[in-house]
Amino acid sequence: MRIKVSFYFPDGGFSYPNKHAVQGFIYNMLKGTEYGENHDASRFKFFTFSDVFIDSLGRPTFLVSSPDEGFIRALHSSLKDRVRVYIGTQELIIDELKKFRLPLKKRFQTGSPVVLYRDSRKNEYFKLHSHRDLNFFLRRLKENAEKKYNAFYGDEFTLEGPIFDRMIPKLRKNGKLDVYVKVVKQGVLFPVIGSNWELLEKERIKSEERRFYRFIMETGLGEKNSLGFGFLNPIRG
Repeated sequence: MRIKVSFYFPDGGFSYPNKHAVQGFIYNMLKGTEYGENHDASRFKFFTFSDVFIDSLGRPTFLVSSPDEGFIRALHSSLKDRVRVYIGTQELIIDELKKFRLPLKKRFQTGSPVVLYRDSRKNEYFKLHSHRDLNFFLRRLKENAEKKYNAFYGDEFTLEGPIFDRMIPKLRKNGKLDVYVKVVKQGVLFPVIGSNWELLEKERIKSEERRFYRFIMETGLGEKNSLGFGFLNPIRG
């Protein structure tokens, strides 16, 4: 399930908020709900959000998705009667709020970079341009997705074969594959490294795999989902 939030800015100017500001906004909107303590829980959060983008009407917009429909309903309920909100220190006015579901497809593209650790103990991220080990990338994606899925459903599901059969990375304007996102936490700036993808395709999704792919479509791929990484959009057609 998903929410789309579009804003306009009363002061005539807009600056893109960092990931922690958007995450903080979501957590603030959940205060007083059953999800109000999610931020402090040492477990998977089971939600993600897209990069902020400017829509066809020129409005700053982002999407939030989660396999937990209660989470989306709680967030929507908190937002629906609000007009002015703050993301970081920036005042914005909600112009559109939409709650919706998307049908499962077998092709996806990313709405925010997919992040994986190569070595979490060294805080080393996987980099497509230098590590070039797509088998490692696919294996870690699959392991991470299975772990989250089984934690959410209390299952012991194992996916047969690769998580995707065809993958096309998105090149940046400078010809690079990797995306370096500056994240600010408690005044300290640190980079998170990920990659965007034009296409992530599973040629055939079996009936017993549909819940798994619907889950990753809504909870996100890879690591740091609740910080707004790994957001997926199904490709229509």
